[in-house]
This record gives sequence, C-alpha cells and structure tokens, in this order.
Amino acid sequence: MSGLLAGKRILVTGVLTEGSIAFHAARIAQLEGAEVVLTGFGRLSLIERTAGLLPKPAPVIELDVTDQAHLDGLAERVRETFGDAGRLDGVVHSIAYGPPGAFHFLDGAWEDVSTAVHVSAYSLKSLTTACLPLMEPRGGSVVGVTFDATVAWPKYDWMGVAKAALESTSRYLARDLGARGVRCNLVAAGPLRSMAAKSIPGFSELADDWHTRAPAGWNLNDPEPAARGIVALLSDFFPRTTGEIVHVDGGAHMMGA
Repeated sequence: MSGLLAGKRILVTGVLTEGSIAFHAARIAQLEGAEVVLTGFGRLSLIERTAGLLPKPAPVIELDVTDQAHLDGLAERVRETFGDAGRLDGVVHSIAYGPPGAFHFLDGAWEDVSTAVHVSAYSLKSLTTACLPLMEPRGGSVVGVTFDATVAWPKYDWMGVAKAALESTSRYLARDLGARGVRCNLVAAGPLRSMAAKSIPGFSELADDWHTRAPAGWNLNDPEPAARGIVALLSDFFPRTTGEIVHVDGGAHMMGA
C-alpha cells in the first residue's frame, strides 16, 4: 500500500457530519493508506452513518472526553477494534464545545467557562495521555484543530479563551512528550459553515470578513484544505516539528487592517 500515511493507524475524534474537518481528515487519511477508527459521543447513530460515507467504513468507539472511565478504557477499546495488540500512529483532536453562556464574555458564568475549557482544551491532554500507551515506544503524532487565539474575535468570547488554552496545552504536551517520540501540533483553520459554527452567535459576521482578508482566498464550505493540513502533520514529513500552529486560513491571519 502506498500513500503519505501508508501502514499507519489513526484515531479521529469529532466526526459528526460529512461537512466537518474531522470527516475530511479521516477520508484523506484513508486515501493516503491509513487505517482509521473514529470516536464520538451523544449521537452515535449519526456518527456511524457518517462513518459509512468514508472510502472505507470506519469503526466508531464511544468516547466522552470529560468522563475518566471512558478515557481509562480507550486504549483497550482501540486494541479490541483492531483485533491485535493494538497501536496508534496518530490522533486527531477535533473537539470543542461551549454552552451558550460562554459566548457572553462579561456575563459568562464559571460553570459555562469551565465546561468550555474542559471540553475544548483540557481534553487535548486527557485524550493524548489516554492514547499514549498505544503510541509508545514507536512514537506518533497528535494534531488538534484551533481557531487563531492570538487576537480577540467578535462574538467568540470565552471560546476564544478556551482556544488560547488549547494552544498552550499543545505546547506543553510537545515539551513533555517530545522525548517519548510524540509530536503535538495544531492546525488553525479559517471559519467553516459546520455544525459547530451554528452554535456561535454572529458567526456570519465573523466569517464574511474572510472574503476580503484572505489573500489566497477562502471557501466557507470547503473543509478539505484544513483536513489536508492535518494529514500532512500526521505524516512522517514533519519528523522534527512539534509545538507548532500551522495556519490553514487563506492567509487571513497575517493581514493587517
């Protein structure tokens, strides 16, 4: 088998519909030769239907990243899925959630903020450490998805803070796991009309700005560029790149006013 990920096994979180970055990362990973297993929580029947739309139907493991029992059992579930001693070469973290209160910065309650940070940022650490026994001693690549947290975005509020925490978490994971052969990087994707976007008040105002800011252009309905960035970071083409944030946003991040 040939391809950028030939012979690799990749766990992909966050696949809900075929319009998600995670779905296209799983699809391209399969086309590049990888075996893929998906995780999901809450809407497993929908995720299983979506998994059937991949080039090769992928198994789905139930995983709530805020449930320690789920995390503790993840490695064994992956081993059972692959039917052997089990290993992983890569993990895709595409999980984010903020309750409605997290989108009101001055009035946001800690209960809502803590949920956003737990699900969207801390879960990168908990997911990675849950998968670590499957990546050692061969090493592997962890790739997460962020939305550029270097600036304050209109309407994004505490989710922007959660993304900043995600980006910092990735750097600390890169620091602590580099000697164990595990790289941790993020893709900062431009805005996309996805299921997640529907929960962001004022999303269209924020997204419309990309039409004039992105010098390379940006399609709000095309997750594939971001997914290709994820697959590239999962591959062996970046063997000494870790703690990095790769922007896949048409170049909007580097433009001034």
